[in-house]
Amino acid sequence: MPRWKALPDELDPQVREFAGQLRRLVDRSGLGIAALADRTGYSRTSWERYLNGRLLAPKGAIVALAEVTGTNPVHLTTMWELAERAWSRSEMRHDMTMEAIRISQARAALGEFGGPAQATQTKPAKPAKQTRPAKQTGPARQDGVRSPSVPPQAKAPSVDQFGPAPVLPPQEPPRGAVPGGGGGRRRLLMFGAGALGAALIVAIGFFALRGTGGGGDEARKSPSPSASATQLPEGVKCVGAGCGGKDPEAMNCGGDLALNSKDAVIGTVTVQVRYSKTCKAAWARIQGAAPGDAVQLQKGSAFSKKGTVRASDTDAYTPMMSVDAASDVKACATLASGQKGCTE
Repeated sequence: MPRWKALPDELDPQVREFAGQLRRLVDRSGLGIAALADRTGYSRTSWERYLNGRLLAPKGAIVALAEVTGTNPVHLTTMWELAERAWSRSEMRHDMTMEAIRISQARAALGEFGGPAQATQTKPAKPAKQTRPAKQTGPARQDGVRSPSVPPQAKAPSVDQFGPAPVLPPQEPPRGAVPGGGGGRRRLLMFGAGALGAALIVAIGFFALRGTGGGGDEARKSPSPSASATQLPEGVKCVGAGCGGKDPEAMNCGGDLALNSKDAVIGTVTVQVRYSKTCKAAWARIQGAAPGDAVQLQKGSAFSKKGTVRASDTDAYTPMMSVDAASDVKACATLASGQKGCTE
């Protein structure tokens, strides 16, 4: 009878009940964790996480456990579905809590709860410069008060002194000017019209080239990444390059979603390439091994991180590598005795 660790206090009651049921099934079968891992195809480390409530077992592991222990898979799957919903709710609450914390920190950083941000909001309300007309120096009225709205009247007497415009001494207008003093304005208007016409010509040429050039239509026709994203089965958390370097069990890429595409026997040790078509990733696994034996996945000249058998374990596996097919990789083992070998 294995001596189980206490389940975490923060575990959801539904998940706690499910983990207890899994423990009872393992106890009733008389299997150790190592034997359970060998018979179900899930590693010892994964089963320790499942049975101690640190990770919810994937559906494939539950079906494999039901077959090994002679349990009705329908009833066990029903309990798993209830636990899976409770686990999802717990993760959602955790995510919402973390999001609220991040929002609170962002608001505090931006000063919405007081500080420099409020001071900057009140600065534009200074109307002092709009009262400038009060400083104008014009002739005072008889009552001694100058009105800001009345312009200075100093030029009015000059009209009376020199008489009407026709009796002024004749003055020749500047060369090129038209009567009425509009020459400068006309030149400005003509210059502005020319600049506007040039800008219109440049704009028309730009849009014409854009409409006929390469890349415009193709960019509009090309689907967005979200539209072409692969729809993953429930529980699977990565695909392709997103699986690189990640634990296949934690990403739910193993179990019934993975196949042993290559096998090799080195002494008494079995080395395998595990490939998940759903996740488009592969990893290496070693079984029947001794502590210190290691396995590694090779893709061309690239190698994955080693998976080393720990004390009291008999198996280990590597993180995943993104591959198009299992034939692109091979699994290589290095035993503690110094013996080496790879799958073909």
